[in-house]
Amino acid sequence: MQKFVALGTVCAYPKFTPVPFHEADLWNGYPEETNAPYGLAKKMMLVQSQTYREQYNFNSIFLLPVNLYGPRDNFDLETSHVIPALIRKCLEAKNRHEKVIVAWGDGSATREFLYVEDAAEGILLSAEHFNESEPVNLGSAFEISIKDLLELIARLTDFTGEIIWDTTKPNGQPRRKLDTSRAKAKFGFESQISFEEGLKRTIEWYKEML
Repeated sequence: MQKFVALGTVCAYPKFTPVPFHEADLWNGYPEETNAPYGLAKKMMLVQSQTYREQYNFNSIFLLPVNLYGPRDNFDLETSHVIPALIRKCLEAKNRHEKVIVAWGDGSATREFLYVEDAAEGILLSAEHFNESEPVNLGSAFEISIKDLLELIARLTDFTGEIIWDTTKPNGQPRRKLDTSRAKAKFGFESQISFEEGLKRTIEWYKEML
């Protein structure tokens, strides 16, 4: 039987969703402004999935992954997400013997991240075992502030300089952390790679590419 696995985004959740984010809260407000067009477009995939199941009995499922990271990520400072951007900044500053790096915001926002191999396993398990159109969060259930994230990356890359926070830049959504109980109950998914181990693997991969 054919099945379509649709991947949404944590950016689809309302800006001030109660933490941890439950799938039932997906429609209870407007997404964070900087992510809203992307998040809304992804939510339309959920509507399409549910409608196709109802109208055509088409087996479509919809997952809501948090921010992914890992080897082969995009490390372009103009277009990359926070983890590869901070890894590159720390390594370049260290290699150039620079004493300062600048980070966006004030570091107070929190995020949840999912290692790419865990994400792949979750997608595979859902494709094999899940056959409903209700949305399902896919995450690690681990929340970390951007400040703590940068300090951890600095330690793992041996950058010992000063971190300056550019508070003229936006923080984005204040907090992001998913309730991942539905994924565990519906298709037995739980993340396996600890956050620090995932960062170490990502950093080592990037260093080999330099």
